[in-house]
Amino acid sequence: MAFTDRHSGLWLPPDQMRQLGPACDDVIRANRARTATAFGLDPDRVVFMRQVHGADVRRVSEPFGSDPPPTDGMCTDRPGLALAVLVADCGPVLLADPVAAVVGCAHAGRTGTKAGVVAETVWAMVRCGADPARMTALVGPTVCGHCYEVPLELREEMAADWPAARAVTRTGTPSIDLRAAIRAQLLASGVQDIRHDQRCTVESPELFSYRREGPTGDFAGYVWLEPEPG
Repeated sequence: MAFTDRHSGLWLPPDQMRQLGPACDDVIRANRARTATAFGLDPDRVVFMRQVHGADVRRVSEPFGSDPPPTDGMCTDRPGLALAVLVADCGPVLLADPVAAVVGCAHAGRTGTKAGVVAETVWAMVRCGADPARMTALVGPTVCGHCYEVPLELREEMAADWPAARAVTRTGTPSIDLRAAIRAQLLASGVQDIRHDQRCTVESPELFSYRREGPTGDFAGYVWLEPEPG
């Protein structure tokens, strides 16, 4: 499991990316290939999603290609096939059951978390033979409860499903603790070994944050099974 940051590849501001036109895709492909190679992965064996803030999860055995379907979670039992989730404030969740040799990832923003994308990813892995009691979950950098200010109605809507999400900012205004909601969903799904990269995206300049910067780039979480020796 690993996370990138804004220093992991060539990054250009959004206005410059727009000016590149079709060449923008070349920059993205080059960045993804460079990152995969740095992790010892085959760039052609990394699966990216078309993330839509939903709760659909897919079992994958190969990359989707240039037109991935809308999904916010994936799992696989294929060694050497890496799963990638892109975020810039949402919660990237990486999961692994090393005994069953199954890994998964989820794009857990506010909407997807409320809809249960983390639990759906766990259960998709179970259908591949994984056991939540054996899983390790790594919750990556995300906007923290002190920085994720929302209207009171939106916070209470989230807290109605996941009470742990109820939070306040440093100035006392309503906010959502996305990390706490993700942890609660993992625990409710039977996952006990939950680890965290505690960085807040808004407070960490090495990470991308839509809340801090407006339109910006993404950092990524990667999870994969190493092929067996030989």
